[in-house]
Amino acid sequence: MPEKRHQVVIVGAGFGDLWAARSLRDSPVDVLLLDRNNYHTFFPLLYQVAAAELEPENIANPVRSILRNFKNVRFSMTEVRGLDPTGKVVETSGGSVPYDYLILATGSTTNYFGVPGAAQHSFPLRTLEEGIALRNHILGCFERAIHEPDSDRRGSLLTFVIVGGGPTGVEFAGALSELVQGPLKKDFPTLDVRQVRVMLLEASGGLLSVLPERLRRYAAKRVGRMRIEVRLEATVSSVSPEAVHLAGGDSIATETVVWTGGVRGDDQVASWGLPMGQGNRIAVQPTLQAPGFPETYVVGDLASLTEDGKPLPMVAPLAVQQGVAAARNIGRQISGKPLEPFRYRNLGTMAVIGRNAAVAHLFNRWAFTGFFAWVIWLGIHLFKLIGFRNRFLVVTGWAWDYVFFERVMRLILPTEGGDMRPR
Repeated sequence: MPEKRHQVVIVGAGFGDLWAARSLRDSPVDVLLLDRNNYHTFFPLLYQVAAAELEPENIANPVRSILRNFKNVRFSMTEVRGLDPTGKVVETSGGSVPYDYLILATGSTTNYFGVPGAAQHSFPLRTLEEGIALRNHILGCFERAIHEPDSDRRGSLLTFVIVGGGPTGVEFAGALSELVQGPLKKDFPTLDVRQVRVMLLEASGGLLSVLPERLRRYAAKRVGRMRIEVRLEATVSSVSPEAVHLAGGDSIATETVVWTGGVRGDDQVASWGLPMGQGNRIAVQPTLQAPGFPETYVVGDLASLTEDGKPLPMVAPLAVQQGVAAARNIGRQISGKPLEPFRYRNLGTMAVIGRNAAVAHLFNRWAFTGFFAWVIWLGIHLFKLIGFRNRFLVVTGWAWDYVFFERVMRLILPTEGGDMRPR
């Protein structure tokens, strides 16, 4: 009688999940990957969808296509609704799924830090749907502005406030500024683009706080040259449909608030019976196991782990490394071998600030700015993007934008309900 194969269930189709499945492809286990979407999104380029620089399908890849050559890996498009970690069962919209080992990588959601009105009246940027909705809204603001006779109302429509001075906020601010000063300036010749305001709010004393001081100074100088208004030590106290309100009492009239100010663990996991910690994340053991549940591994943004007294960042390279490590430890656990503690290999931090400009801090050793850093950023993101077709489409879109100062995707696409405002 053949020996029973262990069942490994992976929840999610993000970076950690896919690399875990990839690492288990030659193991004597059966793997089932669950996700409510049938595609993987390359999140580092999501802001370019929102800024009309890339088409949505350029950064998405079908999960079944990614997994088709992994003979022991199956995919099910289903919504995970619950978990019984003691009984080792995942509850989904399609029924109960038992497992011997579980890898949880449900990702993160936007952290509004309890700011009143932020969740209701600002645009997050965490999913492909949110990127499309934000692009629709920005283009819609310009369409409405050309017909608006009231100057104050027109100014509100053309004021775009980005909350958060980290890599996503800086990159989106730069991409939006270039969209306004390039394609939209030509698309709306009767509109004075000098009325457009792109504002970047940061609660701390500087942009890109994770980078060395020299790179931060370069980024601040470059952002200032792109007609982006930067306000430091600007803490948002509330957000309303017509304005963003700051802690000092100031208000900025706007109909567009983009929230890139932080993330937290997936909210639905809090009811699944696992020990939750700060930021709605699970404080995992060094082996990436959930405390009290040795068959449950947690990776990516949902996992909270410290090294050398510092919390590990919520970034894609970390999720990839943890997915590989969790898969390796499952193999060791099945074989009766001691598990290995996870150690993060920091590959560095990068941010592009617009055409020919970026900052890159690689392996916490080498620092680059300007055109060379920009080329490094392009090369690494193309290399990490899954699928030859996606790489070809992305590089084609970038080339078209670079040569002709045009954006390939300036369409207001129909969405469910037809409402472009955040809900």
